[in-house]
Amino acid sequence: MRRLPVYILIQTSGAMHGEPIESIKVGLESMVASLRQDPFALESVHISLITFNRIAEQILPLTELESLQLPEIILPESGGTHLGEALRFLCERVDQEIQLTTAEIKGDWMPLLFIMTNGKPSDNQLYMQMIPEVKRRHFGSIIACAAGSKADTAKLKELTDNVVSLDTTDSATFRQFFKWVSASVSMGNRSIGATAELQLPPPPPEVHTVI
Repeated sequence: MRRLPVYILIQTSGAMHGEPIESIKVGLESMVASLRQDPFALESVHISLITFNRIAEQILPLTELESLQLPEIILPESGGTHLGEALRFLCERVDQEIQLTTAEIKGDWMPLLFIMTNGKPSDNQLYMQMIPEVKRRHFGSIIACAAGSKADTAKLKELTDNVVSLDTTDSATFRQFFKWVSASVSMGNRSIGATAELQLPPPPPEVHTVI
């Protein structure tokens, strides 16, 4: 069975302390439980978690749903939001982990990318440099989630047209967001091909699409 790689980037700088990060943990657990109820996803979805503050770290390598155990997400006391570094690190991981199609074997499906951030990269120059590099990796879809009422969506729109915003960062809102992520992944698992971009399901009321 071909893999559907799903990369989730989570900002862990000071702005995410307290309720936001605790709510993300609840949402992730709900997402994994939901995907495990989908036999198609259970056979092919592999999830990787990358956290970023001033450094980027892969806290969960690409792992199949059946054996996946969510790691603890630890936040530093302070630090910048180095989204550019996170994208650079992501490109490294994709180049190493994604199996491309060859004459002998069918490779992985086009990977999906979900980014959770306040949309304010501290390393803006590197962030702008990495945008074309990310696009060269041919993700099936890139979805950026601008979390919190003070989130900046303009920078995220430079990376992807699929930007959503959450006005609040409580557990109920994040649970709905990750429920939508689960539906997106399940839909991608059934429909995504070698070149077609994933058509996202409509988001719930708590998740606002940024035009």
